[in-house]
Amino acid sequence: MRRRSLTLFPLLIAAVFAAFQYFNAETVTNPETGRSVRVAMSPAQEQALGLQSYREVLSQSEVVTSGPELDLVQRVARRLAGAAGNAGGDFDWQVSLIRSPQANAFCLPGGKIAVYTGILPITRDEEGLAAVMGHEMAHAIARHGSQRLLRTSLAQTVMMGAQFSFSDMDWNQRRMIIAALGAGAQYGVLLPFSRDHETEADEMGVLIMARAGYDPTASIAFWERMAQAGGGQPPEFASTHPSNESRIRHLRQIMPRAQAEYVDRVKTGR
Repeated sequence: MRRRSLTLFPLLIAAVFAAFQYFNAETVTNPETGRSVRVAMSPAQEQALGLQSYREVLSQSEVVTSGPELDLVQRVARRLAGAAGNAGGDFDWQVSLIRSPQANAFCLPGGKIAVYTGILPITRDEEGLAAVMGHEMAHAIARHGSQRLLRTSLAQTVMMGAQFSFSDMDWNQRRMIIAALGAGAQYGVLLPFSRDHETEADEMGVLIMARAGYDPTASIAFWERMAQAGGGQPPEFASTHPSNESRIRHLRQIMPRAQAEYVDRVKTGR
């Protein structure tokens, strides 16, 4: 019987193709951090996808069309969009309030924002809401979705090559190896990448809210309330998001810069 073995050729081909994908992807610079990153889509593609997804969500949701809560959300969105600078200058900012118990909010590529009424009791006031919306808007400005799409595509390419390389092995052995590689990619690459984006959005968000004239320390108070309201969290290494404690610790570290932005905004009235 022919011995079943490993051939590295498909894996090497996949690695070369992944490298080709990576180095041919568009390079952009984060306007706040100055960090250069690679993305999977053009701004036009991102904005078209964001608009499509936004319309789909709204079509399946109970959208609030009037009232003080909607007025609040719209007011915060206008102030934050005005403070986003050139980074969001090409965005067609839109905001909707969705009646739902979910304590959530999001901002899709191109500046399509949705806030769920379930988060308003936790934000409590305008500054708490600015902390949430500033964070979500930062994701869109930094093009985090397109970065994650590229990273996921690269991981899938390499995993496909690995499957072909192990195709001649015993099925049970191959299954265990592929599962181990998948777990390694998930916990060692994709999840840390997502947590880095959350941390970056926290930092960018407090700077945006400070420039809009909102006290950035409200972000720490919000996450403290979120920790109390959210119950247990999965271990950080297994989550797409940092723990609430990690968020608060990082926000405290960057707060002097945000406070300086806030004081300057208050003094100058810009």
